[in-house]
Amino acid sequence: MRILITEDELKLLKLIARRLKQEGFNVDMAGDGKLCMELISAYDYDCIILDIMLPSMDGLSILQNLRAKKINTPVLLLTAKNSVDDRVKGLETGADDYLTKPFSMEELVARVRVLLRRESKNIVNELSYSDLSLNLITREVTRDGRKIELTIKEYSLLEYFLRNKERILTKAQIAENIWNYDFEYDSNIVEVYINYLRRKVDNKNFKEKLIHNVRGIGYVLKVKK
Repeated sequence: MRILITEDELKLLKLIARRLKQEGFNVDMAGDGKLCMELISAYDYDCIILDIMLPSMDGLSILQNLRAKKINTPVLLLTAKNSVDDRVKGLETGADDYLTKPFSMEELVARVRVLLRRESKNIVNELSYSDLSLNLITREVTRDGRKIELTIKEYSLLEYFLRNKERILTKAQIAENIWNYDFEYDSNIVEVYINYLRRKVDNKNFKEKLIHNVRGIGYVLKVKK
């Protein structure tokens, strides 16, 4: 499941993202309305957590834009406002749920899960790219029909790549999503596990290499043309 969080309070944004990652979700973050719209245009999300008061473009305008484009992704609105009128306006604009600040992380996670259950018929059970496949139910990984045995961390890393195929991922993003901690620039854990994964999915048995270095930035899962 991939969730987009848009919140201009950086501390709260990071707290929400960390908690949802601990719950097993893939998370993207935006600190303003403009970046939020760019991410929505680029990627498909299973749920969007959207603050109403945002720089560059407010949450209700974003929501109106989404619904006008027939994008029906579940949206959970966050706001410091707590009047009935504000709540009604948000729901009438097209929000699926509404949470007033301050709130508990337990309640936020519960509400997100409820929204995702409503969309459960759209859940994807397999991720694939080129001749590489990962079954989210059986956890079986194959390439060109050959079964590949992965450790838990290698599996998580590959899943993250497949959910972000053809998207450049920084070392910081990988560390935060796979190990749930802030990236330390003197640590080589990302490089170590990328090498482990490459030995299994990009070895000499396969014609094309899929995991590539992007010099000075990070890595990308992509078929080079």
